[in-house]
Amino acid sequence: MTAELSLPQGFRAAGLASGIKEDKSIFDLSLFVSDAACCGAGVFTKNQVCGAPVKVSRERVPSDSIRAVIINSGNANACTGDRGIEDARWMTSQVANGLEISEEEVLVCSTGIIGHFLPRSPLEQGIPKVIQQLDSDSQAFLDAARGMMTTDTVPKQSTRLLTIRGNTVRVSGVAKGAAMIAPNMATMLALIMTDAPLSTSQTDQMLRHAVNRSFNCVSVEGHTSTSDTVVLMANGAAEVEELNEQELNQLQSVIDEVAMELGQAIIRDAEGADHFITIEVSGTKQRSEAFEIAQTIANDALVKTAITGSDPNWGRIVSAIGRTTVKLNEQDVILSINGTLIYENGLPADFDEQAVSEGMRQNRDVLIQVRFPFGDESTVFWTSDLTQEYVRLNSEYTT
Repeated sequence: MTAELSLPQGFRAAGLASGIKEDKSIFDLSLFVSDAACCGAGVFTKNQVCGAPVKVSRERVPSDSIRAVIINSGNANACTGDRGIEDARWMTSQVANGLEISEEEVLVCSTGIIGHFLPRSPLEQGIPKVIQQLDSDSQAFLDAARGMMTTDTVPKQSTRLLTIRGNTVRVSGVAKGAAMIAPNMATMLALIMTDAPLSTSQTDQMLRHAVNRSFNCVSVEGHTSTSDTVVLMANGAAEVEELNEQELNQLQSVIDEVAMELGQAIIRDAEGADHFITIEVSGTKQRSEAFEIAQTIANDALVKTAITGSDPNWGRIVSAIGRTTVKLNEQDVILSINGTLIYENGLPADFDEQAVSEGMRQNRDVLIQVRFPFGDESTVFWTSDLTQEYVRLNSEYTT
């Protein structure tokens, strides 16, 4: 069940402005710490051009001894060569020294502009301060969520509670992202924490299951970032004994819910977006087929711009479906928009185009449903429309 936004037992967090960003008052540094060693796992960008923090963190998970994650925003530390690797490791060593733990127990994430060297001076001052401010309260959790933000307009947090054998287990997560979002692992930065007891292999399996149903099912413009990282940490502080299969399944569902809420929050905060689009594809033989179709629709610029204009231009959607590798023909497609049947049996349905358009114009949420007669597999995908404001924001990003 949902709960007040808070950290699981045994976790502390903090966030502050260290001075990395042009506006020195904006938060740019976050730290999450477990008081006890965690089983930790991570999934990372599949972009072959990846940031130095990705390379460093990827070497350290999965592990049964992760204690902290340090995150800076405003600088991605990507395409920065050997110096970038040194800077990422230096960040983890600064945290490790301050917490009196091993450097290998610290993961690092960076997000922001690509190709600029990480400024050590503000971090050298900021890291001891963020360690000093660590707390377990909701304000500290919020501050840490703020420190991860770049072009985000709101912090992204989620908390769920689960009762196991009379004990409360908590799962909480944070994420950042508003653009350069496309599913090829994770598509932004996110950290999920739980006080449930998990083994290293269970942590890894649960994270990958959740990512494939959440962060891998969101897209803004189809661009996979250099910095994508999602981490799951489990410290066992809830004092529940080893979970049985049913309890593990319950926990997996809760972790999935947190990941989905965070993934959807990214799309709702997509740069310049006017519409939040849900794409449901069902009736395929394999989930991978439904996923490919949904992803193709989501990334199609013509579909996205039509929705920007509240235009139920079904031809663009059907055409996008046809250019996938899934074997089908136009008679196999049944398409609905916001519950109105638009297309079936290879022909447009009899519908009120103006009414559908007006419904799209008046509502931020748009639902595209595509059905096939082939099988029982399905998927859900989330995306945004493509507006003039998105183009403006991204055309002026570095200049």
